[in-house]
Amino acid sequence: MSGAEIVGWAHSKFGKSEAGSTRELMAEVINPALEHAGITAKDVDGIFVGVFNNGFSKQDFQGALAAMAADGLDHVPAVRMENACATGSAALYSALDFIASGRGKIALVVGAEKMTALPTRETGDILLSASYREEEADVEGGFAGLFGRIASHYFQRYGDRSEELAMIAAKNHSNGMKNPYAHMQKDFGFEFCNTVSEKNPYVAAPLRRTDCSLVSDGAAALVIAAPDVAANMKRAVAFKARNHVNDILAMSRRDPIAFEGARRAWQKSLGDAGVTLDDLSFVETHDCFTIAELIEYEAMGLAEPGKGYRVIREGITRKDGRLPVNPSGGLKSKGHPIGATGVSMHVMAAMQLCGEAGDMQVPNATMAGVFNMGGAAVANYVSILERTK
Repeated sequence: MSGAEIVGWAHSKFGKSEAGSTRELMAEVINPALEHAGITAKDVDGIFVGVFNNGFSKQDFQGALAAMAADGLDHVPAVRMENACATGSAALYSALDFIASGRGKIALVVGAEKMTALPTRETGDILLSASYREEEADVEGGFAGLFGRIASHYFQRYGDRSEELAMIAAKNHSNGMKNPYAHMQKDFGFEFCNTVSEKNPYVAAPLRRTDCSLVSDGAAALVIAAPDVAANMKRAVAFKARNHVNDILAMSRRDPIAFEGARRAWQKSLGDAGVTLDDLSFVETHDCFTIAELIEYEAMGLAEPGKGYRVIREGITRKDGRLPVNPSGGLKSKGHPIGATGVSMHVMAAMQLCGEAGDMQVPNATMAGVFNMGGAAVANYVSILERTK
């Protein structure tokens, strides 16, 4: 196990927020997270902030904004991490390393993003900063266009799986109905998701609007503590294993539908934890687009390459299935404020393991897998979590 545990958290409502900045979004979660952990600002030894930004705001130096968002953090060392859509997990893993190194006993992790203030075209261009611009900047449809290409490659190799993508979208929207923090709390159903229409047009063929996650504002926070401190807390969730594996940035230099970095991260984390997928109660996975979740079934080992469609068709990843995937509704329903996403996914997992997930609760959840990725499966983070208190 990693030498640090989750002892508290907080989560804002994702969506189009009235908060005008990441500082305001951070302010919504910092004090509630500290209160949830039963500590105060003076107990925090380090602050780790995840904000992608890259043009969403002219204000940068985002690590310093945490102390502007909550009293009592003025002199606590703070840093900001950025790793595309895995920015939140990068901040979290840095905090875990900070605790494991012995440099501190308690760390605060905050992920946030303000995305909805800019025009759609400008937002799309900012998100392309997470691609290899030298070769991929001219893709039609922004990041959806990149995943549209991935879906097209997959369909060419393994057959059209549009129906299965619609099943994934419908599943996650159904789950999101039970998530009070979700951006889109609407159960669209399979037929709507599977039908191209004026309300569900192609965004980047073969991906439809319902195949794409939402541009959202939001923030999430975690309090991390050393095991000896966590032992005296109300709750504690340990990292039975955690791994970060990269893949090459340019899609031209790898098989873009193999998700090799994701496969290796899953393989290593399951191996380090000494468990198999059968030991997991549920998984929160990075469904920025439905094709991503489909390929991730294969990367995590639920199916052989090209056979991921069977997983959703057989109901394995439904909330009442053998391995529920995205009981929170995933990015598809919950939303995807870039810097907050990795933190949010770990919050959702910790809630489940501590029996604090409300209507989202997976019965008798004891162990979780979390997969968060940056870019098109470039930065791949897999955590295996288990409640210890």
